[in-house]
Amino acid sequence: MEKHILQDMLEPVIESLGYETVRILTIGSSNPVLQVMIDVLDASRDITVDDCAKVSRALSALLDEKDPIEGRYQLEVSSPGIDRPLTKPEHFKRFEGKLIKLETYEPVEDRKRFKGEIVLFDKQNNVHLMMEGTEYVLPFQNIAKAKVVLTDELLAEFEAKQNKEL
Repeated sequence: MEKHILQDMLEPVIESLGYETVRILTIGSSNPVLQVMIDVLDASRDITVDDCAKVSRALSALLDEKDPIEGRYQLEVSSPGIDRPLTKPEHFKRFEGKLIKLETYEPVEDRKRFKGEIVLFDKQNNVHLMMEGTEYVLPFQNIAKAKVVLTDELLAEFEAKQNKEL
């Protein structure tokens, strides 16, 4: 099943429930897992198990009705976690100043793997990444995958947010 077909089918349901689709991924071939990663739209709080269950029930009903995947598969709805993937331009804007890892489809300055701090996500959809004293400008459409790197600073921010919510 093509990724965009599943995304076009599932994303409106996820958004109608008040969540953002972070990633939809099918893993494996003999007994595949349909992984759906969600987050709250406004980043005001963290995703809970109840949020994941609510989305899972809604998606299960739709998937049972439309039956877009042949054979058996497992649906997994989860939060993006602290070291979350960055899949949309908004994610790069939101995590400016954070350390990330990314891979490009095509080499940029003779390399495809980068690990650095997001300096800026500009209006031309470029990620400005500072790595080892050099700023790389990486077009969003050339990014194959990216994720936030778990650092002590990020963990401290997460724990402070958790304590504030209690």
